[in-house]
Amino acid sequence: MQKRSFIQATALAVAAFTACGAMAQDNTFKIGLILPMTGPFASTGKQIDAAVRLYMAQNGSTVAGKKVEIILKDDTSAPDVTKRIAQELVVNDKVNVLAGFGLTPLALATAPVATQAKTPMVVMAAATSIITEASPYIIRTSFTAPQVVTVLADWAVKNNIKRVVSLVTDFGPGADSEKFFSERFLFNGGVMIEKLRVPLRNPDFAPFLQKVRDAKPDALFAFVPSGAGSALMKQFAERGLDKAGIRLIAEGSVTDDDILNSMGEVAVGVVSSHHYSANHKSALNKKFVEAFGKANNGLRPNFMAVGGYDGMRVIYEAIKASKGGNGDALLAAMKGQIFESPRGPMFIDAQTRDVVHNVYIRKVERVGGELHNVEFATITDVKDPGKTK
Repeated sequence: MQKRSFIQATALAVAAFTACGAMAQDNTFKIGLILPMTGPFASTGKQIDAAVRLYMAQNGSTVAGKKVEIILKDDTSAPDVTKRIAQELVVNDKVNVLAGFGLTPLALATAPVATQAKTPMVVMAAATSIITEASPYIIRTSFTAPQVVTVLADWAVKNNIKRVVSLVTDFGPGADSEKFFSERFLFNGGVMIEKLRVPLRNPDFAPFLQKVRDAKPDALFAFVPSGAGSALMKQFAERGLDKAGIRLIAEGSVTDDDILNSMGEVAVGVVSSHHYSANHKSALNKKFVEAFGKANNGLRPNFMAVGGYDGMRVIYEAIKASKGGNGDALLAAMKGQIFESPRGPMFIDAQTRDVVHNVYIRKVERVGGELHNVEFATITDVKDPGKTK
């Protein structure tokens, strides 16, 4: 009798423990945040992670009765590592959302995992047009390269830039930047003298910039990923392109807010196009920049930070709308969201699952003793041209 009672009591205890564990699991909403926290693109990881933490600090860690848990993983910018981490997060940690993705190859490597697991995947950084087509479970809150460079091509021809050499980093968004800028520039009557591509890892811009100087264009159009602009600007000055009267016009990653102050005088006057500047004039952005700096030892948020911040907003609102749902219900609640971001008005296109927002033409100027991307023209509600062909 005593033995039977002991077995029954043990079984009841195990059942109760299992039920409590399941209840705890049901009350937790897990976000697998995969970012490059070390290596050459660590600044991207740092900015997005800081923005995610800020959003949670401002909006709480409980949504629709769910305790939000961030599981941060460093993928070191290696696609095979990113995919393995994503698989582990889905299978072992049973995350509700995958998020982050600092570079295009990392997002594309993870897309099949999201599809197979039916787990929404929020791309907060990577910018190649085709990313959202790689899985029906991808939502993007960053931007696309074609959105911003076509706007710049229109501006260039209207401002007496007729002959251009392009220089881009040789991977997805670089190829997009080259293609969509040159197509629009040629359509507007411009001339592309030459198209140059530099390697993604450990690039040496000097020999390419010498080719640019020898070609004597009106301007160099450039794209490099976040964090690589300092090296490009330094070598642009060392090769004397500014002294030779060659203007630099750029996709906005080149004059990244995170590193802009370190570039020095050579950056002053550079015109770029992008969807976000820390100098953007809105009450919401002013609060965002101040709060971000206060929480991160004075760090200035860049476009990666706003992609992470808005990504968290999309996730939080989807949790509320789906009443803590998962998979397809959560994905459906992410589509079509319309809201005011620190970047300005934006929405998630329900058909393409891509971001639609304003694009700004900016010029680097000194403001209060610091360098800033000062916006001087706005093109509203820009969709990705790569999705309209």
